[in-house]
Amino acid sequence: MIEWLGLDFKLPITDPTWIFFLVLVIILFAPLLLSKLRIPHVIGLILAGLLVGEHGFNLLERDSSFELFGKVGIYYIMFLAGLEMDMGNFARYGKRGSVFGLLTFIIPFVIGLAIGVHVLHYSLLTSMLLACIFSSHTLVSYPIVGRYGVEKHESVVYSIVATAIASFAALLILAGIVGAQEHETNVWFRIGFVLKFVLYGLFVILCFPYIGRKFFRRYNDNVMQYIFVLAMVFFSAALAELAGLEGLLGAFLAGLVLNRLIPKVSPLMNRIEFVGNALFIPYFLIGVGMIINIELLFTGAETLWVVLIMVLTATITKWLPAFAMQKLFGMNGSSRRMMFGLTNAHAAGALAMVMIGTQIEIAPGEYLMSDVVLNGTVMVILISCILSSLATEQASRSIAMSDAALEENRGLTHGRCLITYSNPDTVDMLTQLAMMIRNPRIPDSLIGLNVAFDDEQGERRLMQGKVNLEKAKKIAAAADVQLATISRVSNNVASGIVHTMKEYDVGEVVLGLHHKANIVDSFFGSIVENVLNGTHNEVMVVRCVMPPNTLRKVVVAVPPKAEYEIGFYKWLEHICRIVTQLGCKIHFHAHPDTNKYIEGYVREKHASIRAEFSALDDWDDLLMLTSKVDYDHLFVVISARSGYISYQPSFERLPMQLSKYFNNSSIMLLYPDQYGDPLESVSLFEPSPHTSTSRYNIFRRWFGDKNE
Repeated sequence: MIEWLGLDFKLPITDPTWIFFLVLVIILFAPLLLSKLRIPHVIGLILAGLLVGEHGFNLLERDSSFELFGKVGIYYIMFLAGLEMDMGNFARYGKRGSVFGLLTFIIPFVIGLAIGVHVLHYSLLTSMLLACIFSSHTLVSYPIVGRYGVEKHESVVYSIVATAIASFAALLILAGIVGAQEHETNVWFRIGFVLKFVLYGLFVILCFPYIGRKFFRRYNDNVMQYIFVLAMVFFSAALAELAGLEGLLGAFLAGLVLNRLIPKVSPLMNRIEFVGNALFIPYFLIGVGMIINIELLFTGAETLWVVLIMVLTATITKWLPAFAMQKLFGMNGSSRRMMFGLTNAHAAGALAMVMIGTQIEIAPGEYLMSDVVLNGTVMVILISCILSSLATEQASRSIAMSDAALEENRGLTHGRCLITYSNPDTVDMLTQLAMMIRNPRIPDSLIGLNVAFDDEQGERRLMQGKVNLEKAKKIAAAADVQLATISRVSNNVASGIVHTMKEYDVGEVVLGLHHKANIVDSFFGSIVENVLNGTHNEVMVVRCVMPPNTLRKVVVAVPPKAEYEIGFYKWLEHICRIVTQLGCKIHFHAHPDTNKYIEGYVREKHASIRAEFSALDDWDDLLMLTSKVDYDHLFVVISARSGYISYQPSFERLPMQLSKYFNNSSIMLLYPDQYGDPLESVSLFEPSPHTSTSRYNIFRRWFGDKNE
């Protein structure tokens, strides 16, 4: 008890208010102080936990609150790892990731088993459990990867896939060891375990996406959506434990199956990351530090010997798989350090395994694992977390710098996107789509516009427009995206939109239609048609019948000769960004010659996209796509203004066809950039900054050369 200013403070602190205050102070100041020493904040939180715990200054006790929040924190880490996984990259790098998973499990397990039997002279079961500790790992340093924005790098994807494989294999063997001690290793026990695992996996994979889509389509309240996602994570973790698995795998699987319902740039994703990184994950890291006891190193030669062997084995056997992957697939040193850093940390899984081992009694007063092994495991947690954080920090910085190519940093030549708001029901949908296509490297890339018609209702429309703009601004801010807003009054709404585009150097404009609106009436009304006539920039007319994040597929119809338009690669990039954010499939229907350009761009710039390509030789066959477009698809039709290269007379019937045959689907009618006079939208006789040499040669072959 400490007396200070007449007040008595009893250590450890037990008052919930002071406990939570002290934890918040640690979360706030530990990273700030240690960042000046170039120490990753993950290590700072672990060391802070060590200092305030019972083995440090004994300020806090590792009570039920740390156990609860700590479990939520480790689930959160695994959930975010699955949620931030690019499913296209997962499919692309899955095979190599599986190889890494097998290596990072087998090498530590075999070496750890040999060390346990022949060096430490433990029993076979004890050595197998020790080997499971070495082979499993926890993505403690994954938040560092997110901070540098390199989640999609191949080495990170390999590590996440490997985490799932190694953790599952280690926990499967752990279940076998526990079953052996409980005399449950008969045939029926094994069959029951496999059956429960299969049923659990099928239920989560098949039912969770269906339940999620139904929920998101019906409820758009931000708090409800967040609570729903968190409930699904813990439901999956609880079901995993019922199936005899570890809850960590359940949380990871929940992240994978909900991945496509939560776009990377969305208010919901921002809230999920914010709450986890601000509270739950730091709580977990502080709790890990509180179980570490440095004094254990000095309790005797036997303890020091076991700790030394365990630390060296845990470190070397995780470095060897990363080194093997580097040599097998010709990767660089940064990738090796990244794989080692992400797979080296031992935390919750290792602690759970050793605690299970200390509770299994193999003889009166004798347990499967001794306190010496427990002490060694705790030191493995400390040192592996430090090494993991340092290696991941260094690798992330190196990869981020090497991947920041000048062309990619510049993005498109003009990246400002204008969104016009008129109906409050379309504000959410338009803002989400605009955030997906925006240039992320331009801070002021989004502009929201409301144009009120100057008549007797003008003041009322202006007030409603300001409400719409404020709503859009909040939606963008929730996703940590800046949205500038403009409200103006004009005698001609289309003229107000066009003038705004010129004044603010806007590259593309998004016009929204209500899902109940008639496309024919809306299109042939004065606004859309006059905007098309008033600007050569890209125009997107959008009608969504459901939230964008619940779309399962994007179907794109491209007219012949679309590749000759100056805005070809720009609209293609925008569509690819939407698909990347949604994590869904995309199917292009275009002329075979056009498909070559589309496929080449997608393979080079967006290789992770799951794209399909089909021939659409005759644009009059557009109605044949009715069987290809479902209610939960986004149907994108690429059109053109009259008189330009890819224009066809049948375009005049597009609004009527879309309204009649695709009325139940979400639709985007897209008009690409088309500068210059009709039929002269690109220079046909000399290359321009927008035209590659290969395209220049094609123009010459197609139109001939006046100089010849």
